[in-house]
Amino acid sequence: MPLLKANNLLKSPIMKINLTIILVILLVFGTSCSNKTIDLVEKGASDYEIVLRGDTNEGGYYKSAEVLQTYIAKISQVKLPIVSEKAQNVGKHKIYIGQESDSELGVHQLHIQSENKYLFISGGSVAAVNNAVYEFMEKFMDCEWLAPKVEKIPKSTSISLTLPVDYSYTPEITTRTVHSRLYYENTDYADKQKVTYEAFPNYIPKARVHTFHRFVPEELFYKTHPEYYAWRGDKRLPTQLCLTNESVLAIVKDSVRAMFQRNPEASVISVSQDDNQQYCQCGQCSEIDEAEGSPSGTMIQFVNKVAQDFPDKTISTLAYQHTRKPCKTNPRDNVLITLCSIECDRSGPIEEKCTDFADDLKGWGKLTDNIRIWDYTTQFTNFLAPFPNLHTLKPNIELFRNNGAKWIFEQHSNHPSELFELRSYVTAKLLWNPSLELDSLVTIFTNDYYGEAGIFVKQYVDAIHARLQDDPDFFLFLYGDPSQAFDSYLSADLLKEYSGLFDNAEKAVLDKPEILKRVRTARLGVDYAVLEACRKGLAKEYTLVVKEEGGATKVNPIVTEILDKFNETTNQGAITLMNEMGFTVDEYLNSYAKALDVAKQPNKALNKKVTLLTKPKKYANEDPQVLTDGALGGNGFYANWLGFEGNHLEAIVDLGQVQPINTISLAFLQVTNHVVFFPTKVTYYGSKDNLNYSKLGVVPNSNPLTKLSKVNDIQYFDVNEVNEQLRYVKIKAENLGQPPYWHHAAGTPSWIFADEILIN
Repeated sequence: MPLLKANNLLKSPIMKINLTIILVILLVFGTSCSNKTIDLVEKGASDYEIVLRGDTNEGGYYKSAEVLQTYIAKISQVKLPIVSEKAQNVGKHKIYIGQESDSELGVHQLHIQSENKYLFISGGSVAAVNNAVYEFMEKFMDCEWLAPKVEKIPKSTSISLTLPVDYSYTPEITTRTVHSRLYYENTDYADKQKVTYEAFPNYIPKARVHTFHRFVPEELFYKTHPEYYAWRGDKRLPTQLCLTNESVLAIVKDSVRAMFQRNPEASVISVSQDDNQQYCQCGQCSEIDEAEGSPSGTMIQFVNKVAQDFPDKTISTLAYQHTRKPCKTNPRDNVLITLCSIECDRSGPIEEKCTDFADDLKGWGKLTDNIRIWDYTTQFTNFLAPFPNLHTLKPNIELFRNNGAKWIFEQHSNHPSELFELRSYVTAKLLWNPSLELDSLVTIFTNDYYGEAGIFVKQYVDAIHARLQDDPDFFLFLYGDPSQAFDSYLSADLLKEYSGLFDNAEKAVLDKPEILKRVRTARLGVDYAVLEACRKGLAKEYTLVVKEEGGATKVNPIVTEILDKFNETTNQGAITLMNEMGFTVDEYLNSYAKALDVAKQPNKALNKKVTLLTKPKKYANEDPQVLTDGALGGNGFYANWLGFEGNHLEAIVDLGQVQPINTISLAFLQVTNHVVFFPTKVTYYGSKDNLNYSKLGVVPNSNPLTKLSKVNDIQYFDVNEVNEQLRYVKIKAENLGQPPYWHHAAGTPSWIFADEILIN
């Protein structure tokens, strides 16, 4: 093992220790060792012991000392003793762990320093000391922690440090959270990467975000006190609270007080809007918002009044969607502004692609020093989809840091998603030190986590990001879908290129089953994109079904192979969710199986002309022919679905000639949190001449909308035993119109999304 690194080190004052002990040790050892190195371990032996600073019971440094002891032993097979200051051996060299009470170090600052043959690993708090130990192991001993239970530790019978050692670091971002179960379920790994163990440290558990409905529940108050809620149009709706109602303020204060009493250990509570933009527009609220220049005006004035009653607590609120733009009123000192970047285009850095957010960040910075950033790093509608935004992580975190944000929450998927381990690793590293070089981080991780396959995984990462950069107009959206990229970074040719890279990666580690599993997990993103490309019929080789020589239809072998591997890999990796709406991998696979069954069926409507009697909006290019093009809609509304906002779907299919018809079917999508609901009913009509129609059947929604409805679902509205000779089939699918009063989007138009008319 080479001499361990001590270059480009910063200077800071030496730690004070017991002078008597140091003088004795200097007399004994001062002239007996080389002045160029500290030899912690030499040829499998050591003269060092780890000394705990101060009172070992109160100092809390024993855990940090054990970490140091453990990793020195992993490197050298030598276990250094851990002793207190009082019990230290005069005949031993020392590694001092901890911090004396009169130190000048800041609470987050760490300091690693040599003095003659003694090493001091210290920090301004217990947490900083722990960080200092891991920083020492990483910077000076070349240890790497890639994932829980995956680490790279050098092996050597000797450990030497080049003198002098003098390294000081104070993280500018002091509360660092990566929303990943890798950290929440493995606190030792969180310690290694210096991030929090939970998403909302110090918050009251049931009041972390979107809390208005918790403080003033619609079920308790709406019918008797509608005035507590938002005025929208011509009525009150329980979408948000009326923030100028004094009774609402009193109820919220009482709720906050009760929650703090039940959770005395908590220091933070969220008093924040629910997850919609249906805020109150009554006369009083609107007057304040107009004067303040933003709907955040009523919010900050309201939250300030709550915070005034709890001066020793932190009241968190959101600058999110309609409240993102700063107002004119300064938040109180104990109000924490949680600024959210949900709308931003992730194809480039926020400062380039989302200048409005960057301006809002700077605006809030003029009003308060107490800003928490809530940033987003994955595609929440498709956890496993390729999402080439790694290149934005560093500049975005630098933007937040440069504008004074000391608390950053990077909302990853929590559950496994595309390149989950890599993303969790890189994001944590950049939160600790935004100045680190991104490409080096990715290279280190891919080489060490994927072994011989790492070069191919890195080539994939580089390639997909480069292809996105070739398409500067592409909007990479948190709530998007792979289908949006089929003419961009997920084209058929590129999917073949990416698949080839992963073929090479798998071949490189076929004899290493554990690493092979990691590679196949990394491949899930490309495999998922290929499956969706086949559902879309993106290219000749990317289809759901193929024709055999005799004319029979069978499932595309590519699809069969990928589905089998997809199922195996997700099972092995305990990967259970496809998106944030709770749509499971099992549900996805079952839905895909249904799509294969549909694709294998003969369809007299295939490629037949569709005439719309009502107007679609925005999706599928508003092209009626998507209803008969043979491509099947996926589980997101971007994927080949024809959408109707607030109006019914009425369409006529011309089969070209009169022919016997027995069954008719049309699929509809539901995504309840995005105001996409099944139609209340679907009615089918038939005609020979397009003039005289007879009713063929009415299919009611078998799953009417309730608060417990499945968030993400597909339902087929089938009519059987038609037994008619027909040329024209008319479909009328009735839109719910508006969500129920209890839905977060009450008062707005509902959507219906339809795809693929099947007629046989």
